[in-house]
Amino acid sequence: MGSFLPLLLPLLLLANAALLARALNQDGLHLLDAKRALTVPAASLADWNPRDATPCNWTGVSCHDGDGAVIGISLPGVNLAGSFPAALCRLPRLRSVNLYMNYIGPDLASAAVARCKALERLDLSMNALVGRLPDALADLPELVYLNLGSNNFSGSIPESFGRFKKLESLSLVYNLLGGEVPAFLGGVATLRELNLSYNPFAPGPVPAELGDLSALRVLWLAGCSLIGSIPPSLGRLGNLTDLDLSTNALTGPIPPEITGLTSALQIELYNNSLSGPLPKGFGKLRELRSIDFSMNRLDGAIPEDLFDAPKLESVHLYANSLTGPVPESVAKAPSLVELRLFANRLNGTLPADLGKNTPLVCVDLSDNSISGEIPPGICDRGELEELLMLDNMLSGRIPEALGRCRRLRRVRLSNNRLQGDVPDAVWGLPHMSLLELNDNQLTGEISPVIAGAANLSKLVLSNNRLTGSIPSEIGSVSKLYELSADGNVLSGPLPASLGGLAELGRLVLQNNSLSGQLLRGVESWKKLSELNLADNGFTGSIPPELGDLPVLNYLDLSGNELTGEVPMQLENLKLNQFNVSNNKLSGPLPPQYATEAYRSSFLGNPELCGEIAGLCVNSKGRSKYHSGFAWMMRSIFIFAAVVLVAGVAWFYWRYRSFKISKLSADRSKWTLTSFHKLSFSEYEILDCLDEDNVVGSGASGKVYKAVLSNGEVVAVKKLWHGAIKKDTENGGEGSSADDSFEAEVKTLGKIRHKNIVKLWCCCIHKDCKLLVYEYMPNGSLGDVLHSSKAGLLDWPTRYKIALDAAEGLSYLHHDCVPSIVHRDVKSNNILLDAEFGARVADFGVAKVVEATGCAPKSMSVIAGSCGYIAPEYAYTLRVNEKSDTYSFGVVLLELVTGKPPVDPEFGEKDLVKWVCSTIDQKGVEHVLDSRLDMTFKEEITRVLNIGLLCASSLPINRPAMRRVVKMLQEVCGAGEARPRLDKGGKLSLYYDEDTSDQGSSV
Repeated sequence: MGSFLPLLLPLLLLANAALLARALNQDGLHLLDAKRALTVPAASLADWNPRDATPCNWTGVSCHDGDGAVIGISLPGVNLAGSFPAALCRLPRLRSVNLYMNYIGPDLASAAVARCKALERLDLSMNALVGRLPDALADLPELVYLNLGSNNFSGSIPESFGRFKKLESLSLVYNLLGGEVPAFLGGVATLRELNLSYNPFAPGPVPAELGDLSALRVLWLAGCSLIGSIPPSLGRLGNLTDLDLSTNALTGPIPPEITGLTSALQIELYNNSLSGPLPKGFGKLRELRSIDFSMNRLDGAIPEDLFDAPKLESVHLYANSLTGPVPESVAKAPSLVELRLFANRLNGTLPADLGKNTPLVCVDLSDNSISGEIPPGICDRGELEELLMLDNMLSGRIPEALGRCRRLRRVRLSNNRLQGDVPDAVWGLPHMSLLELNDNQLTGEISPVIAGAANLSKLVLSNNRLTGSIPSEIGSVSKLYELSADGNVLSGPLPASLGGLAELGRLVLQNNSLSGQLLRGVESWKKLSELNLADNGFTGSIPPELGDLPVLNYLDLSGNELTGEVPMQLENLKLNQFNVSNNKLSGPLPPQYATEAYRSSFLGNPELCGEIAGLCVNSKGRSKYHSGFAWMMRSIFIFAAVVLVAGVAWFYWRYRSFKISKLSADRSKWTLTSFHKLSFSEYEILDCLDEDNVVGSGASGKVYKAVLSNGEVVAVKKLWHGAIKKDTENGGEGSSADDSFEAEVKTLGKIRHKNIVKLWCCCIHKDCKLLVYEYMPNGSLGDVLHSSKAGLLDWPTRYKIALDAAEGLSYLHHDCVPSIVHRDVKSNNILLDAEFGARVADFGVAKVVEATGCAPKSMSVIAGSCGYIAPEYAYTLRVNEKSDTYSFGVVLLELVTGKPPVDPEFGEKDLVKWVCSTIDQKGVEHVLDSRLDMTFKEEITRVLNIGLLCASSLPINRPAMRRVVKMLQEVCGAGEARPRLDKGGKLSLYYDEDTSDQGSSV
């Protein structure tokens, strides 16, 4: 054995050396420390293997080619969570860190980043960081690129940020930063890009010192609460390629020095209050491609030299007060693609050569006073897709050459003075989705060529002088959603092919000379919501199958010569508008309609009988005795009603006097706790607690509308005595009811977010508690969406409501410390302001969730509303943020389908199960609200999918509300109004196509 030892020892030493050679180096150990400090999805960093000798082949890791030192970490969008790992800064050669779109947070400690001395690039945008910006960032000597956008940093930008040595790019977009935009940033001479957009800064001027940044190429200060005038010093930025000062409150004229931005590619000053004329000189900017000065107060004429810039592609000057004609020079702009001048005061005629030499794709001159003819060569370059000139004084004929524009998608020429026939080729353009020619003096017939319009969705021809019959070829336009041709001289019968249009939602042919019988066999009209055939010459009976149309809510067949009975099947419909008056109908009325409320729906049909008094003028068997008896009985009932009303009024007066005297006696005992600076006292609030001011009542109390002496309006919620105790029981607080209530109200009183209803103050006296909120004039989403007012909520409005509510809930879940779970998210608790902006409200059952790492707290009873309660909550009584996510998913489904969370139509299902089963059996089209414009179908479907994801039965499958916000922000479909992330990441609805009746693009 001893003889083997001399041989064995070297072998052991060699084996040990081999093992040491295989051991992970120090950089790899630091990375594993960083991984352990984070919450990492199992599959994300699976190849970070401690058995490797080097981390250079690991996901997201880059190393120096020479010595293998780690120099870069790039892990965007892999769902990492936790504080910024200090272990990364122990990598001595680390130059770049990219953790974009994760859940890093909540804080970014100075100590964690101070040791990253070699760091050149740091990207922590779209994470969950809160608190103040770390001063230590400015002490990193090599830092060139810093992006902290789309987080929730607050407070002012620290003065240390004026000391960066080499920083070239700084992006703090879409945070919660306060204070004014700091002037000291003008001292960071190396800056090439500065983006502070969409922060709630205090109102302040554009710092003139920014004009000293001679190397600056990009300056984005959109949505920064800027006031005052644009400093002329910005004109010194000779290297600037992109200037964005949009969406602020800037005033005064555009300084002529701005035309000194010789390198500018894009200048955006839209959505301010700038005034005065456009300065001359933009035409000399040889690189300029886009200007957007829309939504200001600019006046005067458009400078002739504006279109001399040789590379100018896009001009947005809409929604100003510009006057004079469109300059002749626009016809010579060699690169112009987009011209939007709508909603101004332009007049005169258009340049005769417009379009001949210019590759125009979109022309929007709507809502002006332009006269003369449409230039005949406007589509000579063959690129035109949108021609929008409604609400002008255009005359003459529609150019024949327009029929050769094979790319045309939208033509809106309504409300002009156009005459003559519509060129045949225009009817059949293959890509046309909207053809709007209403309110002109057009003649001729609808051409059979329309069969070629394969993508036509809306055909609006109302109030012209069109003649002839509706061609049978209309049935080939399979995507047709709206056919409106009322107020013409159309004649003949309805073509049978109309009945096969499965996408048809509106058919309006009122006030023509159409004849024949109404169509039978219209089973395909599953999406038809409006049918108006009034004031024609239709004969025969009303087809019973109209009662089988599932979403029909507007039916007007008045002013025809229809005979027979009103079909009983019409009782299946839920009609907002119903009119069959002035026909020749006879027989009994369907019981549902035999009420006084429908009197005007049946007038002018002498043979029609029902229980409506006076409707059946020829009824027999009614003697004078019966008439006298009826008169006597009516008199008795009227007398009894008068006595009853008088008694109720006396009792109410006595009760009100007693209540007022009681409140007055107790006024001095009320305790007011304010959460904002108030301009009213508790006594003003008490004076408004009158039953005449009640605007709502729920499980937790009554809500009063209080108009104060200063004209301000607030909402006062008076909690029921039992509701306070009940809420305490929910939280298991036992006898400490008042302490629990006050602590919760103080927590909610600290909330500051644009999408949370503001709680002004709390008034307490004994068992009576009053909560004073900001008043929301449009009530709740549920009240509007599920009533006759739902027509006010078009898709862009519904989308905005969804995003607003999501941001409010995201704030409660992720930005409040400790976080708050609402526990009763529903459409009735989402209130709408005057502009239909959404606020989350009613925190009567909200609970603070302590971040202890323990399991979610169980509640002793279920809090929430039927149809919105998450499945696991119903049987475990465990509450967390995912419960709110489920409820919000139901709200999204309400917005998309227009249906309530529970409805007899669903049988034993709720809305979530009904949507899932209907999509499986019939397809997604059968769950979308028929009142919505289906040109937004792609966007609507995407929001539907987000709603279904939020309403997943398993909590683990539901996204966090911060992720929901991001998904909603990314919704962007092929509709008229699209949400987009601006350059800085701020969401806005932009309109690449006009959506209003006036043709405005905003």
